[in-house]
Amino acid sequence: MPFRSAILFVRHTLRAMKILETIAFVGLMTISTTATTILETAASTTYSTTGIEALVRRRLPQHENSFEFCLSVDTESISESYTVTNTHDGKIRVVGTSLSSILYGLHSYLADVVHVDIWWFAGSQLEDAPSILPQLSSPLNGTSIVPYRYHFNTVTTSYTAAFWTWEDWELQLDWMALRGINLALAWTGIEKILIEVFQEAGFSDDDIEDFFTGPAFLAWNHFGNLQGSWSRNLPFEWVDDQFSLQKKIVKRMVELGITPILPAFPGFLPQAAPVVLPDARLLHSTQWAGFPENYTEDIFLDPVDPLFARMQRSFIAKQQQAYGNVTNFYALDQFNEMIPPSGDVAYLQNVSSNTWKALKSADANAIWVFQAWLFAQNTTFWTNERIEAYLGGIAIDSDMLMLDLWSESMPQWQRAQSYYGKPWIWCELQNYGATVNLYGQIQNVTKSPILALKESPSLSGFGLSMEGQQSNEIVYDLLLAQAWSNEPIDTKAYFHNWAAARYSSGQRPASIYEAWEIVRTTVYDNTNLTLMPSVPKSIIELVPRTSNMADITGILGTKLPYDPAIMVTAWKQLYHAGLQDTSLFNNPAYRYDITDWTRQVLANAFIPLYKRIVEIYYMPNQTTQSRIFRLKDQGKHLTELLLSLDLVLSSNKNFRLSTWLSAARLSAPDPAYADSFEYEARNQITLWGPSGQLVDYASKQWSGLMKTYHLKRWQMFVDYLIVTAPGQYKQTEFEEQLLVWELSWVNSTGGLLEEPDEKADTQTIIAKTVEQWGEVFA
Repeated sequence: MPFRSAILFVRHTLRAMKILETIAFVGLMTISTTATTILETAASTTYSTTGIEALVRRRLPQHENSFEFCLSVDTESISESYTVTNTHDGKIRVVGTSLSSILYGLHSYLADVVHVDIWWFAGSQLEDAPSILPQLSSPLNGTSIVPYRYHFNTVTTSYTAAFWTWEDWELQLDWMALRGINLALAWTGIEKILIEVFQEAGFSDDDIEDFFTGPAFLAWNHFGNLQGSWSRNLPFEWVDDQFSLQKKIVKRMVELGITPILPAFPGFLPQAAPVVLPDARLLHSTQWAGFPENYTEDIFLDPVDPLFARMQRSFIAKQQQAYGNVTNFYALDQFNEMIPPSGDVAYLQNVSSNTWKALKSADANAIWVFQAWLFAQNTTFWTNERIEAYLGGIAIDSDMLMLDLWSESMPQWQRAQSYYGKPWIWCELQNYGATVNLYGQIQNVTKSPILALKESPSLSGFGLSMEGQQSNEIVYDLLLAQAWSNEPIDTKAYFHNWAAARYSSGQRPASIYEAWEIVRTTVYDNTNLTLMPSVPKSIIELVPRTSNMADITGILGTKLPYDPAIMVTAWKQLYHAGLQDTSLFNNPAYRYDITDWTRQVLANAFIPLYKRIVEIYYMPNQTTQSRIFRLKDQGKHLTELLLSLDLVLSSNKNFRLSTWLSAARLSAPDPAYADSFEYEARNQITLWGPSGQLVDYASKQWSGLMKTYHLKRWQMFVDYLIVTAPGQYKQTEFEEQLLVWELSWVNSTGGLLEEPDEKADTQTIIAKTVEQWGEVFA
């Protein structure tokens, strides 16, 4: 049965059974081979609007009684819809066919009419809504064009949420719900379930401790890329804390109409597996990213072994016992950035078939959620024939949901023929390693998914799959909004309305909208995907070298896809708005943005300073003394700019190293683990591995990090140039010297956690920076 037709079938059957009054269909109904199993799953869950009412009490307590919410299930359409109207007694009434549609309708009213919203870094500004809510001159209506609005990449749990508290998650989940997300990964706390399953299989606690990575790298442990910790073993007490946190997350997701995608057992085992399970069919994963063998090449239990199915059943049963019967969606990725043991199509089909059958034996209604990143990451191995064979192992198309992880830049759905009939989601990745830089592809995330929807009958959703939830919030909001428009969104109007909600509390200067219009057509409108397919890196964050720095293209490239002068022009307009209306500096969203834009201008200004250093170094016909004098002088300019950048970043807690390190230390189950947790946090954003295996992949432009790490590396680089004649320059020699210092920095835990309070005055700091670097901001 075709995917969309199956959803309609379910709805008509439910109506015939007269249970619609108790079931709010949220567009995520499991599609299985029989109507019976579908109906059992649907009837087991009753939804109400209590979660939405609780959100209003959390975020708009003064308006607890200002809204009415009503579920009205539409059995004739797979789409979800909402209508927002006034009531006779002055309230705002939101009617929707699902919890998610009601929440999106509420968001439409708050953002577009009241001009208040909730944000990643600025937090909730919903409390800024006036005491008397504005009445509508006409109803607000909306209809979703896809069943699923999806969120998260598996690695987001490490790059962004590794040390999140429940308070962080509450903000995140409210943000997701109000933007219409109804399907999301829920990875937190998986270790608790794995430990119990491993213990049942006969593994000791010591065996299990050797398997897990530290908290900042668990995402790659989930993938089977990494095993073991190069700091301290993961404490089981922390695992218990995360499991308790996961229970809250899953419960809140369900309350807000978000179906959690829980992990399934992927088959990776501790290194003691050959001894503990001598009769099991065991394989070895391949080495990953240059890591030493003891930290990679995980042992993989072949899915053809009956033990795989038994462990899967135990794993799923334990989750159902812990969280309730809340989902039929399970994330499972076996060969992420790894080559399977065999490229034979029969093998590939056999391994996926047995994985699917094991999952179905654990949950008869299970849907396997699969990140298609491996097809994009290794196109040489994953030919069309092999993709078709692997996906062909799942005999029922609707039992799998594919995530086309990088649809905006490297889509795989076209070459894989819409995943040969499997339902799939058009995903926006954009950000690798939580890189901090302004960037977007607004034409691509509005036009391309609409074209895909017309061309691919199995396209079933739009979603966000950023590696790190960092910066550029507007481009992610844009795709989620596109899920409610069957025509590409008018980005000019969208940017204007988005800015109006972002800087709430009355009329704002026109220059705000002019600033966002400038970046809309330039910084956020990259169309040259060969040049720059994702958020670019700043060269400040990379190991210095004399070549191949400022013009790197491709993933994590450094070449700017816009003229830096344009960024200065936009910055002037945004800053001028703050000078015109100083109350903007009391707005957390404006403080974040003006810090971020000032950071970008300074980071761009670093490029010509670097190029001048290299030019001086290789300048012909100069004496050694003259070269040294010029290098020292230019080195001072580099130092001064980086110190100014550090100061600007320090004005906002979201750009401080201390925020990241403090969160890591506070996440530790007791003070004895605080240093190892801080080491994990330091290592991830610098060396990314025991000795720099993925050095600078997750680097950041943060205060504290800028002054004590990036600046120090650039000073060491200039010092090396000073004492090294151009003909004797050796990059490997410099990096060997640098690594010794980098390792010492990563290990220097226990300090640099608090920054002076006087640095928090954004307005004063930026004014001082503009005065000091007038030529940069002119």
